[in-house]
Amino acid sequence: MGKKKDCIQCRIKKSDETCKEDVFLRQNNSWNAIVNRLYYSCFYVVIALLLKDNIKIHTHHGALNRFGLQLIKTKKINLKYGTLYSRLFDFRQKGDYGDMFDFSENDVLPLIDEVQEFIEEIKKHIWK
Repeated sequence: MGKKKDCIQCRIKKSDETCKEDVFLRQNNSWNAIVNRLYYSCFYVVIALLLKDNIKIHTHHGALNRFGLQLIKTKKINLKYGTLYSRLFDFRQKGDYGDMFDFSENDVLPLIDEVQEFIEEIKKHIWK
């Protein structure tokens, strides 16, 4: 369990660090970059939870899929968190790869608190 626990803790630390990056990015009105960081902060903690359950993931889509099948569909995690994670997945794609698309402050600011709640909820499930 030692190595697995270390990997889980590493992912949680990455999630926490990534989530904090939005403070600097807000000062520069980097809304697309904030969406990217919010998505990744959720991605890292989802990977940690799946790892706890011995589910190895190799792609972002795989993480989204397994999170939905293993945790949302089985009602271990509330549907609202699955919806948020799916929205962030789509938003990151749009913000990172969409031509001539920019998120606004109004699009992004409400997500920050939702992501914090998401991360705390997932951590509860990790440490159960």
